[in-house]
Amino acid sequence: MSSQSTNIWVLLGLGLAGIILMTRKLKKAVKEDFGAFVERLRLLPPPRPAPPKAPHPLIGLSFAVSDIFDIDGFVTGFGNPDWARTHEAATRTSPAVSAVVEGGATCIGKTVIDEMAFSISGENKHYGTPTNPAAHARVPGGPSSGSAVAVAAGFVDFSLGIDTTGGMRVPGGFCGILGFRPSYGTVSTVGVIPVSPSLDTIGWFARDPRILRRVGHVLLQLPYADLRAPRHIIFADDCFQLLKIPKNRVVQVVIRSTEKLYGRLVLHHANLGDYLALKVPSLKQFHNASRNGELKLSSFQSLANAMRLLQRHEFKSYHEEWINSSKTILDPAMSAQMQVSYDADIDYCRLARDETRSALNSLLKDDGILVIPTIADPPPKLGSKEILSEDYQARAFSLLAIASMSGCCQVTLPLGSHDKCPVSVSFIARHGGDRFLLDTVEEMYASLQEQADIAAKSNLSSNSISQEESAEIAKEKGNIAFKEKQWQKAINFYSEAIKLCGVNATYYSNRAAAYLEQGSFLQAEEDCSKAIDLDKKNVKAYLRRGTAREMLGYYKEAIEDFRYALVLEPTNKTANLAVNRLRKLFQ
Repeated sequence: MSSQSTNIWVLLGLGLAGIILMTRKLKKAVKEDFGAFVERLRLLPPPRPAPPKAPHPLIGLSFAVSDIFDIDGFVTGFGNPDWARTHEAATRTSPAVSAVVEGGATCIGKTVIDEMAFSISGENKHYGTPTNPAAHARVPGGPSSGSAVAVAAGFVDFSLGIDTTGGMRVPGGFCGILGFRPSYGTVSTVGVIPVSPSLDTIGWFARDPRILRRVGHVLLQLPYADLRAPRHIIFADDCFQLLKIPKNRVVQVVIRSTEKLYGRLVLHHANLGDYLALKVPSLKQFHNASRNGELKLSSFQSLANAMRLLQRHEFKSYHEEWINSSKTILDPAMSAQMQVSYDADIDYCRLARDETRSALNSLLKDDGILVIPTIADPPPKLGSKEILSEDYQARAFSLLAIASMSGCCQVTLPLGSHDKCPVSVSFIARHGGDRFLLDTVEEMYASLQEQADIAAKSNLSSNSISQEESAEIAKEKGNIAFKEKQWQKAINFYSEAIKLCGVNATYYSNRAAAYLEQGSFLQAEEDCSKAIDLDKKNVKAYLRRGTAREMLGYYKEAIEDFRYALVLEPTNKTANLAVNRLRKLFQ
């Protein structure tokens, strides 16, 4: 009996020792390079210029590049060993890589990408999947996975990668770092293996917004100028409906940061799907009705369908001959996607791309920022098939297609974590608004991180925050209905906002405006009085109460309201005309 007991303890001891050894091995493997690099190399910058000449703008910074960029003397692997085996070493270095080296940065290596840069997971069966420093058990996102991991793990100050359908934005969001996709065509893609040339852009990662901006100025060849603040920050409310984490964890952080820096007047809300349905008529060609039949979701999905069709078509045009001739065995998921192509629809894809750019440029103009989730879901677990599911990809590409198809610039901004997974948000500026977007990131970044920390530590119930956000959404819907002259519908939405948050003067004042249009003057007067109780400086409430009282025959009180509005705004034409009119009639 004692011998049997001894054997059990020996086996338990050996098992425990094995677990400890495996844990140490895993830690050692992760600590080395997180699996980020496929090849180490060293490209040194030119010598520092002698004073009084200014130093190079990227002096002292290190970087890495995805293994899709050509570097003189090295084979560009494209995430596939058969590709590397059947292609010669590059005879020149990509201009983008040369630009940052000449700008003073040192390149230390090439990094892992998804096989042939075709996925957004960051997994590579040939070279191994880089370890996500922000969530070791989760995928790092791709295709520029190694470049994101190299930055997130602190091996380099910044890195270069490619973004076709999310290649910079998804890894930035999954790894908790800044990821920048510039406007289409602003950075040369010469010396980069094409994936989908009409969508491909060269992007960069960084942990520091100042470094992100410095790299941008070199790659975009921008002169330095004063920071320019946004005048309109537009929340795409319907995009946040796709989010699979509490949206307040993102929305309220951006709202509070914006209010702190710029005030509430710059904040706006929009249903982007409805806007795209109106401004991008070619999307009807790709319309797939969503499960709940909402047009706003269908518009995003249609845009995503057009993007993915265009990507597959162009990828096959460039690489199908090599794939067939080399007899290479592709990842099954990638191979399945390549089987689908409808060449007859490509013209519609291109038309949708052009219309989407025009629509977003018109919406954002020179001083607007569109706020959307980077990606709807947290990073999936390693080895899971979740990221390949149609539902997951529909949500992901519905968001990613907005910048890819419009060619607008987009940045992924980290906002801490939720349930031990990184959280992010994305800002989009018009095509060509890259410097404006980089300026905005640098100016807002510290405030966003501060608000993200407060949100993470806050003891406020998520329900109370949710009610505030829901009230704002209801108000915006009321504003839309008001513009469409649907007075009762507007009243219903404003009433919903008041029910959710009864201490906001604007909600009462807006409902009063709808009541006036409907001829309900008593209700309008009552709402305006409530708005004035909440905000003694609400000029619109005084004007609307004056109008209601005039219609009810309370002329003396109406004149008092209009006069008080003039005290608050001496140049208000509406109040001035009303006072003069009533004085002539009744005094």
